Amino acid sequence: MVIPFPDTDIYCITDSRQSLGRATTDVVESMLEAGIKVLQYREKDKKAGEMLRECRVIRAMTREAGCCFLVNDYLDIALLCEADGVHLGQDDIPLADARRLLGRERVIGISTHRLSEARAALAGGADYIGVGPIFPTATKTTTPPVGYAYLEEIAAECPLPFVTIGGINERTVSETVRRGARCCGIVSDITSAGDIPAKIGKLRALIRAAQTVA
Repeated sequence: MVIPFPDTDIYCITDSRQSLGRATTDVVESMLEAGIKVLQYREKDKKAGEMLRECRVIRAMTREAGCCFLVNDYLDIALLCEADGVHLGQDDIPLADARRLLGRERVIGISTHRLSEARAALAGGADYIGVGPIFPTATKTTTPPVGYAYLEEIAAECPLPFVTIGGINERTVSETVRRGARCCGIVSDITSAGDIPAKIGKLRALIRAAQTVA
């Protein structure tokens, strides 16, 4: 069963380079223990065979937990492991081609860095967009931060679900939510935490508090 993109607060992303040496599947297990409802598998330094093996294990874990499981970039791996969808960058396979391969039943998210890209994603039939990077981040070294201005434009205009990403952590999450973020994509602040469920609990408490005054 394909799980639709959920209405949720935190969008988790894997990164084995920032996981304290733990296996990606162990990190995912901790994320799911905390009740995460959407997870993106994003690994930049692994070979395709290893990624597929991990994704098949994670697909079983996320299916049991009722978590939407997305694969970054690799449509073939997403199809082979029966993921719920993919997340694509501006330089990846075009949205129209991805949709032809994946069909309407799977989720496609598109990274955007400016309003014109968000409008193109909307017109092309994306299911959600990524907004960022808001701050400088080690996971997106080639993309300059867009700051809060773009986030505020999206919050005011975009009818699609959107995930705000890039340098979001305990110090920045509250202001990011007050500026219009509805779902926060968080990588290193979660993957590098010693106690991942506790970290997610702290972030969720900050998000809820910021939502009451946003």
